[in-house]
Amino acid sequence: MSTALLIIDVQRALCTGEYECFDIQRVIDTINGLSTKARTANIPVILIQHEEEGDLLQYGAEGWQLADGLKTSPHDMRVRKTTPDSFYQTHLHEHLQELDVERLIICGLQTDYCVNATVREALSRGYDVVLASDAHSTIDNGTMSAEDIITEHNKDLAHLTGSVARIDVVPASEINI
Repeated sequence: MSTALLIIDVQRALCTGEYECFDIQRVIDTINGLSTKARTANIPVILIQHEEEGDLLQYGAEGWQLADGLKTSPHDMRVRKTTPDSFYQTHLHEHLQELDVERLIICGLQTDYCVNATVREALSRGYDVVLASDAHSTIDNGTMSAEDIITEHNKDLAHLTGSVARIDVVPASEINI
């Protein structure tokens, strides 16, 4: 089964300052461990970047750039998106089909927005998903702490396994690449 690693929105605006996600340096280190293993195994790494007009995440702006400390390779594929769903109005699905990918390892930011939407859409498109339970993060939302949001999403997404595809939620160290 062909696999790809999706790294969602690990961008400067979400890794520093007002919108810095919970425990971000540990999360980036964990993502770097996954991407290093993936590249060593010749598994495609796809870097997804969110953009919005006139915002911290405007294309090309400082906040739009990938986070300092995130390891990348010139061979990594890049996808730009404008909605939480990494598939919506992007070429992600076509790229994955060209690579004959059936399984996605997903990590990144933010748990309750782009990670959640992408995991759900990947499942609906028939991809088996492995969500790295310790390699995604978010910020407090005023009602819940980031830690609680992450825990809740890990639990909820693990129960979405369908008849065509499945979601496994496991720590990065337990993911077979």
